[in-house]
Amino acid sequence: MADQTTGFAGPDPAADDTAADPQPVTATPLDRKVAAVFPGVVVRKDLVKAVKGNAIVPTYVLEYLLGQRAATDDEASIRTGIEDVRAILREHYVHRDEDRLVQSKIREKGSHQVIDKVSVALNERQDIYEAEFSNLGIKHVIVSSDIVQRHEKLLTGGVWCICSITYAHTGDPKDVPWLLASLKPIQLSRLDLEDYRAKRAEFSTAEWIDVLTSSIGFDPALFGARAKLLHLVRLIPFVERNYNLVELGPKGTGKSHVYSEFSPHGMLISGGEVTVAKLFVNNANGRIGLVGYWDCVAFDEFAGKKKRADRALVDIMKNYMANKSFSRGVEPLGAQASMVFIGNTAHTVPYMLQHSDLFDELPEQYHDPAFLDRIHFYIPGWEFEQIRGEMFSTGYGFVVDYLAEALKSMRDLDYSDRYEPLIELSADISTRDLDGIRKTFSGLMKLIHPDGQAAPDEIEALLAVAMEGRKRVKDQLIRIDATMTPVRFAYRRAGQWHDVTTLEENEYPDLYRRRAAEPNAAGEAGLDGAGEEGRDTAAQSDQGTAAPKVVSTTGSAAEPGVAAVPSQPDPAPGHLVVREGQRGVTYDRLFGPYLRGATRITLVDPYIRADHQARNLMEFIETVLAVTSRTQEIHVSLVTGHDDDPEATRKQINNLETIRTNAAAAGVNFDYEFSSTAHDRWIDTDTGWRVTLGRGLDIYQPFSTDWLDLPLRQQAARQAKEFQVTYLRREGEDDA
Repeated sequence: MADQTTGFAGPDPAADDTAADPQPVTATPLDRKVAAVFPGVVVRKDLVKAVKGNAIVPTYVLEYLLGQRAATDDEASIRTGIEDVRAILREHYVHRDEDRLVQSKIREKGSHQVIDKVSVALNERQDIYEAEFSNLGIKHVIVSSDIVQRHEKLLTGGVWCICSITYAHTGDPKDVPWLLASLKPIQLSRLDLEDYRAKRAEFSTAEWIDVLTSSIGFDPALFGARAKLLHLVRLIPFVERNYNLVELGPKGTGKSHVYSEFSPHGMLISGGEVTVAKLFVNNANGRIGLVGYWDCVAFDEFAGKKKRADRALVDIMKNYMANKSFSRGVEPLGAQASMVFIGNTAHTVPYMLQHSDLFDELPEQYHDPAFLDRIHFYIPGWEFEQIRGEMFSTGYGFVVDYLAEALKSMRDLDYSDRYEPLIELSADISTRDLDGIRKTFSGLMKLIHPDGQAAPDEIEALLAVAMEGRKRVKDQLIRIDATMTPVRFAYRRAGQWHDVTTLEENEYPDLYRRRAAEPNAAGEAGLDGAGEEGRDTAAQSDQGTAAPKVVSTTGSAAEPGVAAVPSQPDPAPGHLVVREGQRGVTYDRLFGPYLRGATRITLVDPYIRADHQARNLMEFIETVLAVTSRTQEIHVSLVTGHDDDPEATRKQINNLETIRTNAAAAGVNFDYEFSSTAHDRWIDTDTGWRVTLGRGLDIYQPFSTDWLDLPLRQQAARQAKEFQVTYLRREGEDDA
């Protein structure tokens, strides 16, 4: 039976689809609400993978198709909708390498329906509109004025469409044999912005933020309020003209996801390298570059000290980012594209603050105060967790093309002054700082309050985020350029002043407030007060607590040879026996003093295999973090064994890889290897200690893993197995 919406035949039951069907998901009240308020432009976000297959179709096109056929919480209807979309793609999507085959099919059949990207231009010589099909490779196909007027976006970059094309050869070589019989966009071709803004009132602010978070592909239930806002900052370049954004952070945190999958109006440049001609204007032909055609140009993999950039490109970019214009010829040219710079960091935040600054990873040509001062907001990428499968949304969100068009339409609006009747900013905030704050605030208002109306507390919260992002830029500029003076980022509301700080400023105050300077007495360039005393203070502040107490190894025992687990301030050689059922035994007390100051730690334990043993390993790494300085690179190496059961080994490796990922996020480089001969258990440190372990890390009796039970949260509440530990100072090493 033909599909009444598209005219396509229904799915072929005999077709071979290798994509797995999505698992059933229970719709939440918010899912049902957004589907009811925005019918036809929302979709369940986990369905795209089920239909994409090997079709190189943009995500926003697939979501549009699914939004028309599977925007329901009825599983049977969803399965039917998925099969319909699969059939449509299988029968009608044009692959670039099959263009001639499809052209032949149209000729032989007389007509055929195709899915392709169609763009239209006016042929002023003949006063007709002509279409070009991107994948099918045919041009000069006549299009009626009526179609163009209904779908104006065909004239501005093209639209993915379902088209019926016929073949009628007249014998006249001047005639084009291809005829467009019908055209139906499968990408949004017109948007009612006022309808979008009015329907926002149906949702609370928290609900709306969750809808937007789900729309960009993430499950809002797994993120806090701050994390959601930082995710939304990534969208500001699409809703705000000439917005300059940088995000630096660890690998795998989804920095480029929005710019590669979210909008048809954004361009992601892989590798971070581009020429002046490609980005701005080609002097050879006068043709404008990417900034003239895209709303957002994002540079992926922008960081890397060894990368080199054309100085002319940097200079033109600085002028464009400040003045929205550039010039390579007789007259200046203007453009509205926002600029986004994305890069990976190789070090932790305290390491960068100790040794350089938070822009340290940028290429030398861009590590320039004049360039960095043009940045409106610095997203702290280290605050994002590394992306895991469960983080992706299975709930309902906007079809991204719909949301992208809404954001594009709001680029003409300006909400940058909406805080002024309520809040006064500090007078020493510079014009450039103010520009960054206002543009970020305007962008967040358009995203979260598209009608421009918000409660006073909501306005204050968004302004504080905008100020923090610009303050992060300014504070690093002060570290880089000694001629810059500190600025107080503060605002006054209802007669009371509030200072704005960055999160890392609160976490590492001694490291954060250093200034750029001449080399210090220790020979370390770039940071004031970084002598021996300064480094010791920083390390203690970084650890956050006093040195942990440990079990006694040389005396004061309840029974001969049995430790009563008192504490001692410094490590010493000795032997410890712990009784069965004894409490108060923790890794901090057992190992902490012997790990203090180490940068390389080797753990040999043949039994890091079961889930609870992997948990023990992660808790060991927590102890390492508690007693080592985060301004140093810490390496933990594990030597362990594995079972003969392949499934058990697979699960063991999955656990170890998860630990590697989580440890890296905390600043510990963890690696592991398997040994079939390892039997004894010990810890070695590069500070000269060897701790031999009778039971390895597996020292606790089984306990409940209910998160409400104290033993899960506190090692000291657990009962121990009987075990012994020996602490040895290796030959040739000084006493601790």
